[in-house]
Amino acid sequence: MDEQLHERIREVVADVPPGKVATYGDIAAIAGASTPRLVGRVLSEDGQDLPWHRILRASGIPAPHIRHRQLELLRAEGVLADGDKVSLRKYRWQAS
Repeated sequence: MDEQLHERIREVVADVPPGKVATYGDIAAIAGASTPRLVGRVLSEDGQDLPWHRILRASGIPAPHIRHRQLELLRAEGVLADGDKVSLRKYRWQAS
């Protein structure tokens, strides 16, 4: 992955406001990444300073290894889950 794409993914993730969520696919589409997996890679390697918790799988369910922490951080922002699933219809961010 080139540095420009890496930074663009970081910028798009940083733009997701508190109280909203996006999917890995949403971020990939906006940033021009070929696959949502690149978004996950950037977040896992270089996303500690970003609102990584606002990025979910397309199903609205967090990855199992970060589920508890992610749902806790989202809850603090007013994003409520039904079980482990966040309603994308209700909380999905629409980029302008």
